[in-house]
Amino acid sequence: MSLLAENRLFPIEPSARALAQTLYAEIRDLPILSPHGHTDPRWFAENQPFPDPAQLFVTPDHYVFRMLYSQGVSLESLGVPRVDGGAVETDGRKIWRVFAEHFYTLRGTPSRIWLEHAFETVFGVTKRLGPDTADDIYDQIADCLPKPEFRPRALFDRFNIEVIATTESPLDDLRWHKMIKSSDWNGRVITSYRPDNVVDPEFDGFQENVEQLGALTGCDTSTWQGYLDAHRIRRAYFKSYGATSTDHGHPTARTEDLPQAEAAALFAKAIAGTATAEDSDAFRGQMLTEMAGMSIDDGLVLQIHPGAYRNHSRSILQSHGRDKGFDIPTRTDYVHALKPMLDAVGTNPDLTIIVFTLDETSFSRELAPLAGVYPALKIGPAWWFFDSPEGMRRFRETTTETAGFYNTVGFNDDTRAFCSIPARHDVSRRVDCAYLATMIASGRLEMDEAIEVAHDLTYRLAKQAYRL
Repeated sequence: MSLLAENRLFPIEPSARALAQTLYAEIRDLPILSPHGHTDPRWFAENQPFPDPAQLFVTPDHYVFRMLYSQGVSLESLGVPRVDGGAVETDGRKIWRVFAEHFYTLRGTPSRIWLEHAFETVFGVTKRLGPDTADDIYDQIADCLPKPEFRPRALFDRFNIEVIATTESPLDDLRWHKMIKSSDWNGRVITSYRPDNVVDPEFDGFQENVEQLGALTGCDTSTWQGYLDAHRIRRAYFKSYGATSTDHGHPTARTEDLPQAEAAALFAKAIAGTATAEDSDAFRGQMLTEMAGMSIDDGLVLQIHPGAYRNHSRSILQSHGRDKGFDIPTRTDYVHALKPMLDAVGTNPDLTIIVFTLDETSFSRELAPLAGVYPALKIGPAWWFFDSPEGMRRFRETTTETAGFYNTVGFNDDTRAFCSIPARHDVSRRVDCAYLATMIASGRLEMDEAIEVAHDLTYRLAKQAYRL
């Protein structure tokens, strides 16, 4: 018995469902492009077995542990490390039992789809997870993990991944990418340049980070020009390890295009630790435009991921650190916020700026009209809280009418959970095929056009947009 319905996420109406099945058959086995994500390059460098099922599926996955925490399950009981090194559960089976006891809380969420897809297609699990099946499923997965065919590189090949991008800060020495590059394995794992910790004056340790950036590059990062030169040097270094993009997770989408003297004055405040909240936001905005200019020079694609109120819980930030499920979407302006940068570079067809949002109201009102006219601007796929079947469907409905398909960039999985990658891409492919089927059924596309669009959304647009 399979946990996975054959026609999951396809239309209910029989004729539209048949059209979706036809489209899906055309693209289901295309290679996976994963141009933006947060998997650990160390996995592929060392190629060691994953420790246990809990460390693979529960402890690193904020989608899972945030839901369980909302139901009163402590992060310590799920093995999530504490900042102070305090005691947390380390017995994988005990963590798994807590997870199984609360697995029902994921009903209706995309996490349920991703997990059951991975359980069945990767590990052959066909029982539903719950308290009565927890130990059996744990044992089944644990028995697989030491085998060579379940090591990271073997799974990478089995998942039919053509390329995967990880995300590192400019201060990272890229040691794991070096190890991968010098190995005899031909899997393509590339890095991405994520400079938030040396661009955001409100980031903990910003001044020390900028000083370290200078030490790494030999530039005088106490000066504005030296600081910009240091970024150029590190971007080139990241390109030497395959980077094709930069990534910027700012609180807002604000951009600025200030005279260089004003930008230098803002930088001086940031370095001195005297920048106000307004100064910091303006500096982040200026740096997006500076990065766009550097992208014109070196060809790296610029990604902007704004609109998350990061680490909303002060107590969890203090006890467990950043990125522990407490990042919350906020209202985000794009029309006014992006204008300074778009005035500077938005009509350059050689530049690619991919903008994401956690504010769905902005898709039809702001992002689709902007991307529908500015050559440099593309809309990133439904992201984070909205990489669900419903969110993906809403994305197509609210952007296609104004931006079309070809001002979007396909799909990226944006995940730390390695075994969820095939599941996430499968969901995207099914949702897109369902959407295209309704367009055929309603007389808006012919089948040959829909097949071509399905290929584009699955593969070509991401390859083109991310210069892969």
